[in-house]
Amino acid sequence: AHAFGQRGERQAEKFLRKAGMKVLAGNYRCDAGEIDIIALDHETLVFVEVKTRSSDASVLPEASVDTDKKKHIRAVARHYLAAHPQARRFQTRYDIISIVWPADSPPQIRHLEGAFL
Repeated sequence: AHAFGQRGERQAEKFLRKAGMKVLAGNYRCDAGEIDIIALDHETLVFVEVKTRSSDASVLPEASVDTDKKKHIRAVARHYLAAHPQARRFQTRYDIISIVWPADSPPQIRHLEGAFL
């Protein structure tokens, strides 16, 4: 499952680059935890949670980003901003990339911009 998630994260990075965003970090880890992708969308610093599921999942991938997970992501974002003062000049946004990836076909990627505050 871990490798599957990592494949999803790589797909998400490619997707964001194609959309014109600059990926600053993948799997950013700090004392507060970890976030899948930190990217720059013009003048907006974007913290991205990637959720990948196989097609047989009955629930949408993004449904697993609950209140605790959002709190965790915000804490990691604060830590990143504290450690990278130059990044504080940007607005921030929290996105979710939802990937449904059936075994025998290409991934279906949905980018939920500003998925939560």
